[in-house]
Amino acid sequence: MIITAINLQTKNSNRVNIMIDGEYKLSLDVYQLGILGIKVGGVVSQNDIDKLQEESSFGKLYAQALKYCLMRPHSSQEIKDYLFKKTLDRKVKNYKTGEINNRQGVNSKISDRVYNRLVDKGYVDDEKFACWWIRNRKINTGISIRKLRQELSAKRVSNDIIDMALAQSDRDDNCEIIKIINKKRSRYPDENKMIAYLARQGFSYEDIKDGLDSLKD
Repeated sequence: MIITAINLQTKNSNRVNIMIDGEYKLSLDVYQLGILGIKVGGVVSQNDIDKLQEESSFGKLYAQALKYCLMRPHSSQEIKDYLFKKTLDRKVKNYKTGEINNRQGVNSKISDRVYNRLVDKGYVDDEKFACWWIRNRKINTGISIRKLRQELSAKRVSNDIIDMALAQSDRDDNCEIIKIINKKRSRYPDENKMIAYLARQGFSYEDIKDGLDSLKD
């Protein structure tokens, strides 16, 4: 079998379609094309095609995962969960025909390769993620340190990393309480209800009283 054409995709200028014996077989990104040494006129076996199709799946999933990582920082567990979903078979609707077709999930070995590549490139970093989360989470409306811990723990960030990120942050419960009180004052005009609300947000009773008293003063 011979590679008869390599055509740039019209909708994605970073990918090319590979034609073998005059028929479309697979697509690769431009980087893969160079690394793998694919050229028009090259002779390939079925085994070669199988390997190229695996590389094609890897390239597609890596591009999708990279886009996901660049949307905002994510914990390593969030990225693992994202890639795991890509390994699941799912039903896809063809909007032209209305037919529902089954789409096979990506092989788990490929998703593992993608995860390892993201780690190597520095896109998976729980320390950076934890610092970003603490720095940006409800920065204007306030949040308790306890709540931040709970949220990061839910994203499977280790306690050591959470402790490190909090130690580097200048956020503290005294300032966060003031933000929340100012935000929720009209909703909870009764002080006891305000205290109960703040307690549910993870603040200690002493910090709540101090915050309320400081605003009275």
